[in-house]
Amino acid sequence: MGWTRVLAAALAGSTVALVAVAWSLAAWLGWSWALVLESFMITNGMMALSFGVCGGILAWHRPGNPIGWLFAVGALLQAVATSALSVGDLGIQSGTSEPVLRLLVTLFLYSWPWAIGLTIPLALLLFPDGRPVAPGWRVVVILVVVSAPLFALQMGAAPEPAEEGFPNGYLTLAAYDQLGALWRVADLRTAGAYLAALLALIVRYRRGSEQVRRQLLWLMVALVLVIAANLVWSLVSGAPIEVLLAIPLIPIAVTVAIVRYRLLDIRLVASRTVSWLLLTLGVLLAYAVLVALLDRLVAAQLGRSAAVTVLLVLVAAPLLPRLQRVVDRAMYGDRADPARVVSRLGVQLTSASAGIAGVVTSIRQALKLPYAALLHQGRSLAADGDRPARVEVTELSFDGEVIAELEVGLRPGERRLAEADHRVLTLLAAPLAVAVHAITVSAKLQQSRERIVEAREEERRRLRRELHDGLGPTLTGIAFAADAAANHVGDADRVTELLASLRRDTRTALADVRRVVDDLRPPALDELGLVDALRQRADQLSWRSDGAPVQVQVEVPVEIPPLPAAVEVAAYRIATEALTNIARHSGAAAAVVCLQCVDGLQLSITDDGPPNGPWRPGVGLQSMRERAVELGGTFDAGPTPDGGSVRATIPFAASPMGATPMGATT
Repeated sequence: MGWTRVLAAALAGSTVALVAVAWSLAAWLGWSWALVLESFMITNGMMALSFGVCGGILAWHRPGNPIGWLFAVGALLQAVATSALSVGDLGIQSGTSEPVLRLLVTLFLYSWPWAIGLTIPLALLLFPDGRPVAPGWRVVVILVVVSAPLFALQMGAAPEPAEEGFPNGYLTLAAYDQLGALWRVADLRTAGAYLAALLALIVRYRRGSEQVRRQLLWLMVALVLVIAANLVWSLVSGAPIEVLLAIPLIPIAVTVAIVRYRLLDIRLVASRTVSWLLLTLGVLLAYAVLVALLDRLVAAQLGRSAAVTVLLVLVAAPLLPRLQRVVDRAMYGDRADPARVVSRLGVQLTSASAGIAGVVTSIRQALKLPYAALLHQGRSLAADGDRPARVEVTELSFDGEVIAELEVGLRPGERRLAEADHRVLTLLAAPLAVAVHAITVSAKLQQSRERIVEAREEERRRLRRELHDGLGPTLTGIAFAADAAANHVGDADRVTELLASLRRDTRTALADVRRVVDDLRPPALDELGLVDALRQRADQLSWRSDGAPVQVQVEVPVEIPPLPAAVEVAAYRIATEALTNIARHSGAAAAVVCLQCVDGLQLSITDDGPPNGPWRPGVGLQSMRERAVELGGTFDAGPTPDGGSVRATIPFAASPMGATPMGATT
């Protein structure tokens, strides 16, 4: 155990012991309850115990935070004041000398003011971390500390006995009554110290993190209760001494806020406290007004108090739920009104400027949550607030599939979201899922557009390269050969030779043009149509690489409708590549190409080649798969017990032009 813990325990123990001695002596000396109250024996003792125990706990657990030590020292001084009177009364009854009694009175008068005038406002200025809210506030802290003796002098220097039968204490001022201006300054100093402390708390709340705000809420609830207790009694019949018993709520709240601020949902506590406080103040105000109005009207018939009480009950009963809803909205947002939240979300979703980030922000603000985020495949689409340690996730489903998650942070002190929060989030899940689906579809569409643009540019680059490297030099050679022939018109042999070279170059150029055009779109598709083009290609690929024939049959069980150009090209390329692979690798004697239009164009190429193990994916298979998939289709290829099989399904939109006979030109 370190010396700080020993000191903390000693201070708290001494405080408890002194209060116990004071109360025991008062009981033994036969003090009446009225005397115990009027001498502040009970109130000072309770304040000493609460500040002492709480200060000891804080100093024990947070020795680096000066608030605990302030509470502990202030409580010890309160305990000294509490015990001084009872010990002094014992001295009076036992004939103790006057100097000793005056010393005890001086201890009483100059001990208790330090807790009220220094330790409490200073602790509030330093709450919760033991430091001023900003560097500039150090001046305020210094002024409060330096001016504290003025408050103690104001409370202890009056030349009058502390209690009846006691002598005056030391350090009194005979000219006390002539120093009215100084005491007014002392009053302003005390009021200024507490106002500065409250202002510091407000500044901390506005600037602080969620943890700091939660700690401040504990203290604010205690302060509200203390102020309310004094205010209520002041409005009714003047504040009695007993209202000081509310002050121990302050050290208790401070201790909980610093040591165990997550103990309860302080927002709920604050909500209920504020609601009942506002209702109480409203009832008291109404009581005063109604008493004045009904004093003459009903005093003789029903009795003023009875009439006022009945009216207040009739007013307060329906008022409390309404007031509670107002306060709950300030604490928890609109979770009690799911329709309002969903309506606000709808407005956000229809706003182009808000975007998904605005939607997430709106959800967090509507429910007063510390954090909210929309996640898609583990990636954050939008987030707002600082992510706390505890979060809850709501799945967003579209068409039976979970496509995203809404992650929200728990409010400080909450172990789980309330049922009202879950109801709101459940209502929000459906429109949010639709919004996320729209975002993902839009993103995929944009990616598709980018791929199309990229493919187009690549195709342009390829065409430029083909024309520049192939056709360009050939045409240049033709031009040179024509010029050379013109220069040798008189030499028949030379001209014949040049014309022969010119013919070869021209044929080469034509072949290059045909190859480029064929790469863009097979001419046979425009000349013959898909079915006949496939039959022509099948005839060209009816021989295996070893010279053996392959009987290729193209089957079209039913007529096919007009097809989009992209679908025709994809089907032709896939079938051509499959037949080429059969001729090169399969060892098959027969192959069948089948075309059907059922839920899209279904293309199958099968052969009777002997099985030779799993197919290794190569450029050809990859190319066929890409052609089918890029049009939204499916592709499957591999060996079967009867031979090889290539199957592709390519969707397309039905054409209103009607069906085209098999083999007709499209």
